[in-house]
Amino acid sequence: MDEVFASSVGQRRLSLNLLSLFAILAGILAAIGVYGVIAFGVSQRRRELGIRMALGARPGDMERMVIADGMRLGLLGIGAGLLGAYSLARYMAPLIYGVGTHDPLTFSLAPIVLLMVAVAASWAPARRASRVDLGGLREE
Repeated sequence: MDEVFASSVGQRRLSLNLLSLFAILAGILAAIGVYGVIAFGVSQRRRELGIRMALGARPGDMERMVIADGMRLGLLGIGAGLLGAYSLARYMAPLIYGVGTHDPLTFSLAPIVLLMVAVAASWAPARRASRVDLGGLREE
């Protein structure tokens, strides 16, 4: 009986394992993308950041500003992703068992995790922005 059960759910299990692997890879790619965009933005705004520091902005203010940019980027992606996921969830129904296609727990936890990834990816560029010297031309 165990063999019959294993063979009946084998294809679904493989599909879900592959889907999980691709979801993890997508999360890693999203983190790298957010990091790249924020790091590029910081490098392009070095003079502006230097002027802000010269006018009295504290390093913590600079970090918060850059992390807020990353959060805005993350929220934009989360909004688009939620719209797409909600509209395409019915096509996933044959692949999932025991969870509704519009499960509130999934639709609330996934955005939280993705927002945490966006904040973590923004942290290194934010630290770099807080170390811009007053001339804005080189880091301390």
